[in-house]
Amino acid sequence: MFKKILIANRGEIALRIQRACREMGVGAVVVYSEADRDAKYVKLADEAVCIGPAPSAQSYLHMPAIISAAEVTDAEAIHPGYGFLSENANFAERVERSGFAFIGPTPESIRLMGDKVSAKNAMIEAGVPTVPGSAGALPDGADEIILTARQVGYPVIIKAAGGGGGRGMRVVHTEGALLNAVQTTKAEAGAAFGNPAVYMEKFLENPRHVEIQILADQHGNAVWLGERDCSMQRRHQKIIEEAPAPGIPRKVIEKIGERCAAACKKIGYRGAGTFEFLFENGEFYFIEMNTRVQVEHPVTELITGVDIVQQQIRIAAGEKLPFTQKQISVRGHAIECRINAEDPYTFLPSPGRITMWHPPGGPGVRVDSHAYTNYYVPPNYDSMIGKIIVHGDTRDQALARMRSALQETLVEGISTNIPLHRELMADKAFIDGGTSIHYLEGWMAQRRR
Repeated sequence: MFKKILIANRGEIALRIQRACREMGVGAVVVYSEADRDAKYVKLADEAVCIGPAPSAQSYLHMPAIISAAEVTDAEAIHPGYGFLSENANFAERVERSGFAFIGPTPESIRLMGDKVSAKNAMIEAGVPTVPGSAGALPDGADEIILTARQVGYPVIIKAAGGGGGRGMRVVHTEGALLNAVQTTKAEAGAAFGNPAVYMEKFLENPRHVEIQILADQHGNAVWLGERDCSMQRRHQKIIEEAPAPGIPRKVIEKIGERCAAACKKIGYRGAGTFEFLFENGEFYFIEMNTRVQVEHPVTELITGVDIVQQQIRIAAGEKLPFTQKQISVRGHAIECRINAEDPYTFLPSPGRITMWHPPGGPGVRVDSHAYTNYYVPPNYDSMIGKIIVHGDTRDQALARMRSALQETLVEGISTNIPLHRELMADKAFIDGGTSIHYLEGWMAQRRR
């Protein structure tokens, strides 16, 4: 096992990884920008190294500074968390070339799954169902693009091959709008991701977003840890996640989970990963794989009892998974609400100083957050300041606990999306379960009338 790990991230995930290290008796080094100098995880770390000014490009995305921090602190491994450099194959490669262990997949796996076209082709070969669409990146020829769209059937969605985070995609309903949409998305993809390639898929009208969590070691073992429903989204960004997914038969889930674990073995995957699917009319359609720990990993931890971050570390250290698929069981129900420093209805960021922070407590309540009273939320990064996660024996109990937890949470000095969460926890459609990925946008549109 490693003696010391460098955490190449910030915010709640930096604190979450730090806690895992502490339980394992592993030293934790954090890096931070000048904007995060007073962060909780910096104060609690065994060692902390400032790696640059507030802009991400000069700090959390600055590879030489992170590698240098690992060298001067004698760290043995680097955990990238999520976001920033977590799915950057060049960074993973550079970490390993510098003599450190990368707590994540191989650079080859990150590249394979980071390109949406190659990822889709790999899943087709592995027997994982995918959304009908183009065989690969769209060609330049207009006639071929039009023919492909006719074969797939409108509406279609044009997606950036190297995209992510809800960016680089455009829905097309008519042939007249097709070519312009393709060219516009190509230009956006080239500017945002350095890769202008785009591909086409059938646009599903009312799908749910369901994902499968996997763990795979370096010895050919892979397991899946149940599913999560992440359909409550705005602008393709998740705000509520739950596990298990309500209303989907266990046999259907088991079938897709087994295929995901088998796919990991086929491509030689290691570490934690998440297969993301659209689910409609009883069918799963693969859309992408995230080769890192997910923001929403706590709901899976609460229903399975598996510490995903600790398993990431153990896998990177060369250990075998300590359990088989038969030993994985799901207990109860968990729900997570992402708490963002933003206006709850316009979603405009609300950075500033938190004058009061009172998180909830009680049975079955977990809070993952780096916030505290008098903490200054910087304007330079993602607006998420924490997550409230609850667990209950049933979904109804979990919903009741989340309502109570949200009522108990007090944040003053900035705006947060807690009022939105409170409304959604009382919304009949959400309580019934099974809302689509378009539900929240429709709900917001009706609310504004």
